[in-house]
Amino acid sequence: MTDVRQKIQATIDGADVVLFMKGSKEMPQCGFSSRVAGVLNYMNVDYRDVDVLKDADIRQGIKDFSEWPTIPQLYVKGEFVGGCDIVTEMTLSGELDQLFDKAGVAYDKDAANKIREANA
Repeated sequence: MTDVRQKIQATIDGADVVLFMKGSKEMPQCGFSSRVAGVLNYMNVDYRDVDVLKDADIRQGIKDFSEWPTIPQLYVKGEFVGGCDIVTEMTLSGELDQLFDKAGVAYDKDAANKIREANA
C-alpha cells in the first residue's frame, strides 16, 4: 500500500488542483463526479483529473489516504478540500473562490458568480 500512497502523494504534489473522480473531466461516470467536474470546468480551473475506475488500488487508496469514504475528492495545493457536498457548499457560499484566491489558483470569477446567481 506504500506504493499507492506514494503515487497518490506524487499526483497531489504534481498539480495545484487535483480531482480524484469516477471517469474523466470530459466524461464523468457518476453524478457526484459530474457535479464537481462541472463546477471546475465552468469556472475554467486548470486541474488534473484522476479516474479511480481505472485503478482499484487508487480507488481504495485515496479513501484511505484522505480518511474520506467517498469519491470524488478535491485537493487544492496539496490540501484535501472535500467531496461533492462540501465543494458544492463552498461554491455557493464563495468559500471556493476564497480558497482559490489564497492558493493562487486561476479561475473565472464571473463564472463563479453566475453559478451562485443561478442557485440563489
